[in-house]
Amino acid sequence: MKAVLSICILFSFYLGLAQNQENRISVQFDNLPLKEAIVKLQTSTTYTFYYIDDWMGSKRVSGNFERASIGEVLDHLFAETDLNYHIMEGRRVILTKGSVIYDQLPDNFFPSTVIDSTQSLVVENIAADDMLPILQGTSQEAIRKSNAIIKIGREDRNSSRRSATLQGRAMNRATQRPILDLAVVVKQTGSGTTTNAQGYYSIEVPLGRNQITVSGLGYRGEQKELMVYGDGQLNFELTESFEVLDEVVVEGNRNRNIEQTIGGVLQLEMKEIKNIPLVLGERDIFKVATALPGVTTAGEGAAGFNVRGGKTDQNLILLDHAVIYNPAHFFGLFSAINPFTTSNVEIYKGNVPAEFGGRLSSVFDIQTKDGNDQKFTGEASIGPVTSNLMLETPVVKDKSSLLIGGRATYSNWILRSLDDETLKNSEASFFDVIAKYNHKINENNDVKVMGYYSDDAFNITRDSVQSYSNRAASVQWNHKFSERSKGALIFTNSQYKFDINFDANSVNDFDLKYNIEETLLKLKMKYLHNSDHNFDYGFSGKLYRVNPGSIEPLSGESVINPIFLPKERGLETAVFISDDFKINEKLSIHAGLRYSLYAALGASSQRIYEPGQPLSEETLVETQTFDKNEVIKTYGGAEARISARYFLNPSLSVKASFNNTYQYVHTLSNNTTASPTDTWKLSDINIAPQRADQFALGIHRNINDSEYELSIESYFKKFDNILDYKTGANLLLNEAVETNVLQGEGKSYGVELLIKKNQGKLNGWLGYTYSRSLIKFDGALEEERINGGSYFASNYDKPHDLSLVTNFKFNRRYSLSANFAYQTGRPVTYPVGNYVYEGKEYTFYSDRNKFRIPDYYRLDVSFNIEGNHKIKKFAHSFWNISIYNVLGRNNPFSVFFVTEEGQIKAYKSSIFSIPIPTITYNFKF
Repeated sequence: MKAVLSICILFSFYLGLAQNQENRISVQFDNLPLKEAIVKLQTSTTYTFYYIDDWMGSKRVSGNFERASIGEVLDHLFAETDLNYHIMEGRRVILTKGSVIYDQLPDNFFPSTVIDSTQSLVVENIAADDMLPILQGTSQEAIRKSNAIIKIGREDRNSSRRSATLQGRAMNRATQRPILDLAVVVKQTGSGTTTNAQGYYSIEVPLGRNQITVSGLGYRGEQKELMVYGDGQLNFELTESFEVLDEVVVEGNRNRNIEQTIGGVLQLEMKEIKNIPLVLGERDIFKVATALPGVTTAGEGAAGFNVRGGKTDQNLILLDHAVIYNPAHFFGLFSAINPFTTSNVEIYKGNVPAEFGGRLSSVFDIQTKDGNDQKFTGEASIGPVTSNLMLETPVVKDKSSLLIGGRATYSNWILRSLDDETLKNSEASFFDVIAKYNHKINENNDVKVMGYYSDDAFNITRDSVQSYSNRAASVQWNHKFSERSKGALIFTNSQYKFDINFDANSVNDFDLKYNIEETLLKLKMKYLHNSDHNFDYGFSGKLYRVNPGSIEPLSGESVINPIFLPKERGLETAVFISDDFKINEKLSIHAGLRYSLYAALGASSQRIYEPGQPLSEETLVETQTFDKNEVIKTYGGAEARISARYFLNPSLSVKASFNNTYQYVHTLSNNTTASPTDTWKLSDINIAPQRADQFALGIHRNINDSEYELSIESYFKKFDNILDYKTGANLLLNEAVETNVLQGEGKSYGVELLIKKNQGKLNGWLGYTYSRSLIKFDGALEEERINGGSYFASNYDKPHDLSLVTNFKFNRRYSLSANFAYQTGRPVTYPVGNYVYEGKEYTFYSDRNKFRIPDYYRLDVSFNIEGNHKIKKFAHSFWNISIYNVLGRNNPFSVFFVTEEGQIKAYKSSIFSIPIPTITYNFKF
């Protein structure tokens, strides 16, 4: 009997072993579409698969399996898809999209009622069609309606997660452009988010049945029913809404000012700019920026701007990631950035994200529109001095598009038509052009290419022509690695140059040139870990090339000696990481770290001076020579970027921030305001990089359901190694320029107030800033001190700055706008007496910047006329009738002094001393 039993056990063992071996599979896949892989698996085994073809998608698979189980093979094939499988008897494999088929019912699945302890269990009858796959927490009624539900993700029966990450993009159905600031809300939890500038969003949703709503200004809202099994993607295509409303409330972005973690951020809406009265009818994003707290200029017509007490060279101006060194036409009267081609402008004046570096005060992140890949469209304007044209056209419909924009002035034609011979022989022209190409390769890859060029030329007499130009180009490749991870590889090149051509006579003819060029390579990654952690990280490398200047005679008769200053090169690299994370429902923190490293590179000759002595020819010790690409000097350090936001209640938040930054380039100028002929200098052995620390604290409040916004922000900044000139300095074409400059410290502090009305017929804002900007140069020797080594006001110190911008809408077509600006007069140095030395009379000046020019104030008004709002028409028009400086205030731009008949006389110069009326016609088609 025992023998028989042993034989039976051995037979059963070998039978099981044989069956196990029979279940083993050997198969190879070489970059096959998923469907073909399943067909191959079915034909090479005895398994039969049941599925729907549309589920297979475009995925391709590869793999080599030797004696693997069917489960191992299927797990490999369906990785990174939303497909699950269930193996049934008879070697039948059922595929499902997202859900899991359960072969055992969960405990207490059948509803029951206990009669008493002695009676049996009463079980309710359940119909066969109710026996559907079960997802915990989901009712049978909900499952029964699954044919109207969008399934998201892939269910994992072994996962303990209770929520999943939903990502996607919102696009305009007609134009296929991304939609900014749409509100995406989960009905079950009440949580929500908004789409960014590229239309992307990400939100955490509970597993199971969900309702997602998306809505925004000017679009028909949508609601989607979801069955969420795991992480996944849901895109929206919305249709524009042309309903006539008495009042429009912006829901998607109304709480951004209190919810955003980073403090000190300004966003400019392009559609708001057209209603603000500006000089000569030109829309100007930078002029609008200066009407907001914390951003100002040294004066009317001054190029550059000062942010929270910083110098003009401390602002990083980015156009699609490429640097623009001089974003102004005609000495700052016009912006060099085309508003028609601009989609979004973000100004970081407080806490700067870790991905940006190289400047101390602010970042202007300007994004160009993506072209329309559906149809040909355009926008144009005709003004008294300039005209503007922007065109968009699809190259390959639904895949690629081209945008081209250009502006030009016909001021030369106007000057030549005047009777005044002096003006008739003058020149003042400028133009700028921009082109952008977008190409969507597939769902995970797209490429954007941008090119930009601007040029200015002017002269007061026919003998001298001054010109300057900006050139910028960028290529950006965006790639989505997964639903959680995406990145961008960015390449840019920028150049700024100026040229002074003097052709008065053959004796003094010359051509003076200068240029700076930089090339950037940057990798920026984004990883969404979960709803509480959102990481940005990457690295960048930037190569500077500077031609400090050259001068050449134009003819053989010229007595000008040629000068060619040695070129400068520098390499700035950085790595960065940041995390925007939520501690709890009230507290959110944005923490970032950037480490930058700068190396001054040869070929170069560096002058070495005696330690502790002023830099001069008398203290020069030696000149060191460095070969090409040899490292001359390195600087660097860690840069912390920390910002926190705390909700006191749903409509009131407090924000605090700290950041420190390094800047390795400097401007050399002894002008009071920025000039086109200012030159840039790289840090080297004798000139150290600038450094700044900034602390900021602000309170943000929304009132009456975001009808009003109120913010109060205070800041304190500390500067080190800022550059200024010695009295009587010669900075242009100076090979030993370090002997004419000083490096010192500075500080700025202030309080900014903004009151904004967003809704109703009357809207606009009131901005007020009280600020001080002070600098100090206190060297060991007397000649290294300015004003005795004490703090004194910088050239751009303006304690009081007030702007009032209002717009009153009579109806949908007619509106009246007004703009009032007041600023404290900027500092100036006055002559205070005369003295005689060795028989010669000299003028004695006060301490630097001890006095101020008169205060500045100006009122502008404009009347705006919209064309009718019929949908079916070729073009939609817009008229702007403006009067700049209505009061005719003779605001001084500068005060200068001349000696006449032995007396010093003061004069002031103004840019616009009379009212300037303009009419501009705009149309879109």
